[in-house]
Amino acid sequence: MGPDGDDGHEPERSASAGAGPTGERVRGVSKKGVGGRSWFVVGFSLGLGATLAWLTVRTVLEVGSLLTLLLLAVFLALALEPVVVWLTRCRMSRGWAVAVVLVLLLALFAGFLALVVPPAADEINALVKAVPGWLRDLHDHNSTLGRFEDRYHLVDKVKRQFSSGGAAGLAGGLLGAGKFVIGAVTSAAIVIVVTVYVMAFLPGLKRFCLRFVAARKRPHAQEVTDEILNRVGRYMLGNVATSVIAGAATFVWCAVTGVPYPAALGVFIALMDLVPIVGTTIGGIVVSLVALSVSLPVALATAGFYVGFRLAEDYLIVPRVMRFAVDVHPLVTVVGVLIGGALLGVIGALVAIPAAVAIGIVLDEHVFSRTDAS
Repeated sequence: MGPDGDDGHEPERSASAGAGPTGERVRGVSKKGVGGRSWFVVGFSLGLGATLAWLTVRTVLEVGSLLTLLLLAVFLALALEPVVVWLTRCRMSRGWAVAVVLVLLLALFAGFLALVVPPAADEINALVKAVPGWLRDLHDHNSTLGRFEDRYHLVDKVKRQFSSGGAAGLAGGLLGAGKFVIGAVTSAAIVIVVTVYVMAFLPGLKRFCLRFVAARKRPHAQEVTDEILNRVGRYMLGNVATSVIAGAATFVWCAVTGVPYPAALGVFIALMDLVPIVGTTIGGIVVSLVALSVSLPVALATAGFYVGFRLAEDYLIVPRVMRFAVDVHPLVTVVGVLIGGALLGVIGALVAIPAAVAIGIVLDEHVFSRTDAS
């Protein structure tokens, strides 16, 4: 026994006393997960979150086409906003201003159909009238089509194709074409209706969206939003101006060189020029192919004309028109159009530059201003 009356076993009691809480903490770790919750709750939460994320992605993918149409409608409404604002400044109510813009758009569309439908109808009638002559030439061994038929036996191949189920395939193709036409008409109706609604209620929509911003930051957010809308509207007006120049140049060239349907081709080029970077090139290829109906030299000259016009548009027309519209680096324009086209096709290419403008304004106001001040 020690001098203080203990028997020398106190360290053992201390160790055993300390083992109790330690053992409880060890057992607590085995029963508890993150933040004091059980592993069952943690696993269930993670599984539920992953399931909801998967369902969200699937839903977005399934309604992706509808979201693309809605994006196009909003873009068109923002592009037409400067015209609506100008009409409201002329002491016209917003509803009547939207109605006037809609009537003007419908008139432009009717004019486009008046230019395109008659030539297309003439070509279809000419094709239908030419079919009996082609059939006679197929049985004429002295004609080009007859010699082609004697060598490749196209008529027998077509008959075998129809007898082996080709008729069903043709019917399926016609049904698919009908579905495509119905889908295109439905998509156009959706875009028109949503565009009209967004134009009519754009001020209310802006106020609703700004309510998600804190009250003390709301005035600055409204200034940034107005600047973005102003830049987008100016960009579209500049884009329309360059498209009008491209259409007028095409009309003059086709009229001088004798290429058929100069007015319709001019409108076609004007519409294609709205698509950045690739629109004029595709339109020039189409017009050059039409020029083949005149002669090969005219087609080659037309191709050369569009190469020269493209260079003039990129280095003379667009920089001057866009100088007071938007301030975006050319590299940002090219990369934005490529990314937008890869994600959303033609619609993505259309909205790429306005999106780049909006991102640039937001970065200048909320990111670069803080980094420059630090």
